[in-house]
Amino acid sequence: MHPALHSWREELPANMVRLLAYVGGLVVLSIAAAQVFQSKPVKSPIAPIDRSAWTTIEKPFPAFTLAIPEAASQPETYTIRRHTTGNGRQDIMGLGVPDGVTPYLRVEVYRAGSEIDRFASTADTIAAEAMTLGPVNITPVAEPVASKFGPLSLVTFETSQGAHRYCLGFSRSFDEPMLQLSGWFCQGDSFVHDSTLACALDRLTLLYAGSDPKVGTLFAQADLNRSYCGQRDPLLAATPKYHVLWKALEGQPARRAPR
Repeated sequence: MHPALHSWREELPANMVRLLAYVGGLVVLSIAAAQVFQSKPVKSPIAPIDRSAWTTIEKPFPAFTLAIPEAASQPETYTIRRHTTGNGRQDIMGLGVPDGVTPYLRVEVYRAGSEIDRFASTADTIAAEAMTLGPVNITPVAEPVASKFGPLSLVTFETSQGAHRYCLGFSRSFDEPMLQLSGWFCQGDSFVHDSTLACALDRLTLLYAGSDPKVGTLFAQADLNRSYCGQRDPLLAATPKYHVLWKALEGQPARRAPR
């Protein structure tokens, strides 16, 4: 046998032993490193900031007005919100003190964009919009109330946040244009009467439609159906003051809270 071949065969077992020892050492080191890193607590990733899909316009230019002479001394608010991706617009009008026991009226005109496919039910709409009030006992009213915008779907609810109040919520949706009227009328001792709510919305008018002529057509048609708070003849009573509109329930029966 050739001497070189003899030497290679003699050294092969020794080389294999060294190689196996080297591989075994790497395995042991890997297991030890895994144990060390597993013993350290893993930090949770930082949760992303939840940014609302709606932004509030800093200097709103009102597109609607809610002219109620009986409430001239009450504080008024007007807020416009835009959807950041769908381009929907919400004009929100407030009249009165929102967290007191005196009457408070909130009306929202929601011109939807691509952010939704359809509007929610009246109960779901009011539950979402009045979340800060902690609405409880949300109860649908069987019969809608007539208004210049057509029949309004109603719900009654009570507030559990802040001063306790009784509220009459409403909504009315349209397909063309895709628009929803919603809001609530609250006070401290009992529910506002249906006709008081209808009279308040009789005063809701459009100032400008912007680039949406269909909204102008909708409000123009609504004004043709205006009841002038029950006095239909505009020549005899153009815009009569409704003596119970802000002093709600004075002189007429009210919708009492359910027992």
